[in-house]
Amino acid sequence: MVDFWATYQGAELDLLLFKNGRRLGIEVKRMDAPGLTPSMRIALEDLNLEQLVVLYPGPKAYPLAECVRVVPITRLAESDARDLFSRPRKVGAKAAG
Repeated sequence: MVDFWATYQGAELDLLLFKNGRRLGIEVKRMDAPGLTPSMRIALEDLNLEQLVVLYPGPKAYPLAECVRVVPITRLAESDARDLFSRPRKVGAKAAG
């Protein structure tokens, strides 16, 4: 299932995906170096997102925060687009870092 999400206060998420019991978010930004916004923090918490991917026009993928990655939008056209989201973590597993 795919959906858009917004709150009365103005927080929003461009794309909310439900896949095999996972809650995944996609945010699209036009800036060269997107940062974590209050809207993203609210979406992560209120929607209990497993991961949030921020698509942007830049060339490099990088972590932005726990469970949040910035990814070049060109990745959508590549063969590894299905890997936008990392594999789900097992319950009780610690995040690498």
